[in-house]
Amino acid sequence: MTAPPKHIVETLAAANQSHVLRFWDDISESGRSQLVNQLESIDFELLEKLIVGADNKPDFAALASKALPPPAVRIEGTGAAWSPDDARRAGQQALAAGRVGVVIVAGGQGTRLGFDSPKGMYPIGPLSGRTLFEFFADSLLALGVKYSVRIPLYLMTSPLTHEDTVAYWKQNDYLGLDPQDVIIFCQGTMPAIDAATGKLLLSSKDSLSLSPDGHGGTVRALKASGCFDDAQKRGVDLLSYIQVDNPLVSLCDIDLIGHHLVSGSEMTTQVVRKRYAEEKVGNVVMADGALRIIEYSDLPDEAAQQHDEKGELKLWAGNIAVHMIDILFLRRASISTDALPFHRARKITPFIDDQGELTKPDSPNSIKFERFIFDLLPSAENAFVVEADANDSFAPVKNADGAAHDTPEQAKAAIGRLHRKWLRKAGVKVADDVMIEINPRFALNADELANRVTHGETITSDRYFAP
Repeated sequence: MTAPPKHIVETLAAANQSHVLRFWDDISESGRSQLVNQLESIDFELLEKLIVGADNKPDFAALASKALPPPAVRIEGTGAAWSPDDARRAGQQALAAGRVGVVIVAGGQGTRLGFDSPKGMYPIGPLSGRTLFEFFADSLLALGVKYSVRIPLYLMTSPLTHEDTVAYWKQNDYLGLDPQDVIIFCQGTMPAIDAATGKLLLSSKDSLSLSPDGHGGTVRALKASGCFDDAQKRGVDLLSYIQVDNPLVSLCDIDLIGHHLVSGSEMTTQVVRKRYAEEKVGNVVMADGALRIIEYSDLPDEAAQQHDEKGELKLWAGNIAVHMIDILFLRRASISTDALPFHRARKITPFIDDQGELTKPDSPNSIKFERFIFDLLPSAENAFVVEADANDSFAPVKNADGAAHDTPEQAKAAIGRLHRKWLRKAGVKVADDVMIEINPRFALNADELANRVTHGETITSDRYFAP
């Protein structure tokens, strides 16, 4: 009978985690190989720091007490030494020069939507039924034509969604994109630990309980998958980062790219004005001389409720997970163990007990560790903020229809409102109860649409403007 590898036995003994081998004699050779591979991927020195709480954790209450509004270009164009036109020209030049690639974080399942597939496969087009993936593929196709470039898509999955995502793109001919321009890679994982004892949990006799390491895992995964090297070969030095659940996001937004470049920023964040003080979004602030995000759960009420001399929220900037990032900055972060702190979350995690039986707790029993991409902001040179209109740029799809916020029904309504606004700007009459959907390959924005429709026309029934 094959014994566990000596180095694994010694490592586990030193970490006081030998219990994960207690079913070794009961599992197959393939199961043993799987377990060993999982154990070899763990940084046990780091894990021990996390278990005992010896890692660096920000004091968010202290930061919030001295937080200030972030340096930002506001919607009306104020807040910067350069003009919106300067930024737009810089963004257009960067896109046309092939300097921009796209990162889409797509590791989530559609479970909360009642959808048993990766969230990117969810049909969100109000008239077309296009999936979230199709929304972004159509944008990339349209941008490629407009700027005569090939924009690489770096699509990050999770272990839960990877196989289904790869199959979807292959079966759908990469949604019209060149397969060489679609690089699908999987984020890393972190082991869950028992909240009371700090012991590693098993999900089966031959597997640790593992979970994705958060969207901050993008940095390590980009490096491990060779995406940095791929980008360098293409001449790409800027990445437009988004999450897959927001169909309103302006992919490769030329204004955001331009402000990022003109400001000399290594990481620029698009934000929206918070609707109310306790809104459940991250708060983008300046604290201790650095731009950072304080999650709503970490922001004390007295800090959230502060108002300025105009009567507006002092901490007004809400995070929508849209960033422009220099690849050289990401490369530096990928080799630093301290670039991204871990966040802890208490979760209900089924586990294998000492008798080898699956136990399903009724209350949170585990701690899972995640990293968040926005925690790079404090270490970025000249980190900067660009405000966008939430009505035009933010309609996340997170919860099933019937929930109070962030539902497919609400996102579809937001798509319709935006596209009706484009038509009206072009001189077309359309009533509020008429659903409009515009494929970006027909028109990327209101200005392009004005050249494709008839001024003075009246639209009286639902219409999908297809390429």
